[in-house]
Amino acid sequence: MNKIIRFLNSPLIVLICVGFILFQITQPGATIPISNLEDKPSINVVNNSNFETHFKNFGIEGSIIIYDLKNQQFFEHNSQRNITPFPVASTFKILNSLISLETKVIPDETSVLTWDGITRQLPTWNRDLNMREAFKASAVWFYQVLARRIGYEEMQKWVKMVGYGNQQIGEKEDIDKFWLNGKLQITPTEQIQFLRRLYNNDLPFSERTISIVKDIMIMEKTPQFTIHAKTGWFGYGDEGKQQIGWYVGYLEKADNVYFFATNIDIRNDKDGAARIELTRLCLKDLSVL
Repeated sequence: MNKIIRFLNSPLIVLICVGFILFQITQPGATIPISNLEDKPSINVVNNSNFETHFKNFGIEGSIIIYDLKNQQFFEHNSQRNITPFPVASTFKILNSLISLETKVIPDETSVLTWDGITRQLPTWNRDLNMREAFKASAVWFYQVLARRIGYEEMQKWVKMVGYGNQQIGEKEDIDKFWLNGKLQITPTEQIQFLRRLYNNDLPFSERTISIVKDIMIMEKTPQFTIHAKTGWFGYGDEGKQQIGWYVGYLEKADNVYFFATNIDIRNDKDGAARIELTRLCLKDLSVL
C-alpha cells in the first residue's frame, strides 16, 4: 500500500495528470464553454475618476460601465454596483421585442395594437401604437399585451435560452409584470454582455428579428455616430418601491463600438433625465461624443 501511495504522489504521475487536464481543456469537446472564457478576457478595467466626479456633481448614487470594443477595454465607476443585480424594468423591452417578433405574436415593428381605452400615467401611451412607437415611448401596456400573447412557458423558454439576468420570471400570473415587479434582475455588467451579443448577432434569433430591434433602438443618429439605447425606471409611479434608473445601449462611431450601462438611484423626476446626461458626459470623457 505504501508503495502505491508513493507512486501516485510521484512527480511523474502529477505531471501526467496536469498534462491530461490541459489537453482536455484545449480540445473542441472541452467542458469549459468558450463563451465563459470570452466573458472574462484579460483586458484593462479602468476606474475613471472623471466618471465619479460627474455622479458627485449630480448628487447621484449609481454606477456606469462602458466597454470599448476595438481596444477591448472597460471603463467604469462603482465596480461593486456594476456586478450587483437590479430589476430590469423597461430595459427588458429589448428582449421582449426580440421574443415577440421571433415567435410572430406581432408581425413587424409597424403593426399596430389597439389601445384599450384605459388612461395611464403618460399621455403618449394613451393611443394605438406600433412597436417602434411603443419602444420609444416605453409603453407598458403594449409590451404587456405582447407578453401575454407569448405566454408563460414560451417566455420562460426564451429567457433561459438567452441566459438573460437571473432568468426568473415568477409564476404564471406574473407573465405581464415580472419585469415590473422585480422578479427578473440583471447586473450592469450582464447588460453589457447581452448588448454585445445583440450587436454581434450572437443571440438565438433570426437576422431579421435582430435587425428590426437594432433599428427601433436608435435614439440618436448623426453623421458622426449612432446611439442604440433603452431607458428603464423601476418603481415608476409607485412611491412605495425603491426607484432604480437604467440607460443601456451602444454607440457606433467610425470603426468602433462603445457599449454602456448606467444604473442609478432615482430620488426625484430630475434624476430620470440624469441617466442620459451622466452617460453622455462619461462618453465625452472618452472623446466618443
